[in-house]
Amino acid sequence: MNATLIAVALSLVSAAAYAAAAVAQARLAGRTEASAGVLRLLGRGAWWSAVGLNAAGALLHVAALKYGPLTLVQPLGALTLVAAVPLGARAAGRRVSGTEWRGTLLTLLGLGALLLAAGGAAPHDTLSLAEALAVGAVTLSLVAVLSRPGARPGLRHAAASGLASGVASALTQTLTVATTDRSGPLLSWRLVTVALLVSAFALGGLLLSQTAYRGGLGAPLAVVTLTNPVAAAAIGLVLLGEHIQSGVTGLAPALAGAAAAVRGVILLSRAQDRNAAAPPRATGEGPPSRVAVGGPPVAGARAAESLPLHAEPVPGP
Repeated sequence: MNATLIAVALSLVSAAAYAAAAVAQARLAGRTEASAGVLRLLGRGAWWSAVGLNAAGALLHVAALKYGPLTLVQPLGALTLVAAVPLGARAAGRRVSGTEWRGTLLTLLGLGALLLAAGGAAPHDTLSLAEALAVGAVTLSLVAVLSRPGARPGLRHAAASGLASGVASALTQTLTVATTDRSGPLLSWRLVTVALLVSAFALGGLLLSQTAYRGGLGAPLAVVTLTNPVAAAAIGLVLLGEHIQSGVTGLAPALAGAAAAVRGVILLSRAQDRNAAAPPRATGEGPPSRVAVGGPPVAGARAAESLPLHAEPVPGP
């Protein structure tokens, strides 16, 4: 089977797993009292089912990075938000709104254009030790600037989270390709360094996303969802030899697709905020809550993204 098709298929299933995990966590949160302890949560099978779905999504994302370039695989992470919309609506017993349908359509059309423009060859190039260290240093500097105290911390922390998660995915691809191709020793200084950077940026993206959503979800979620693939694709294009199909002539449809996907994600995020603000029915199932929703990056650095979903009747990357 063509490597591009394998990468797309794995990315689609990964997004579906992350979305299903988000909905499962939301339903569990709606049935759990806010004062419930961690041990009580760990004793529930529904929680471990959600953990398993998130883990499956992460592993599938890593596998997709083996078969497809970053410019192809990483933008598909936005499908987590797309898939969560109908799943969440069904779980909450409501219909998908017109805004959500428009956002979904624009996102899908935009991603389709990006798929046609992205280079389809399986990745072979990897970052050298010097390149990995340079990427790590630049990323740390940008994250430090974005996460400094000041005005509008939500959007800045969201940008920092997306940046850290996207870089983690790019580094994960180097780790995956290098270990599966077996072109060198598995315990080289390069791979150990890359593995440490992946762990650091994955954790950093997780923590930053949690602080980004304190003041609201819609705009920060859109920033996280969009910054992530931009950061990963930049590394792929500049350092890993990835390219846009048809060269300069393929740039116009790629930019048009990116613009459509951006608009779609923003519409979906705004719809999520409106759903979160809607008063729930008095069903005795508990107050609305925010839950973690996965997304690609290392495979899961974006697993800290939050999706507001209500147990009844309105759910709300």
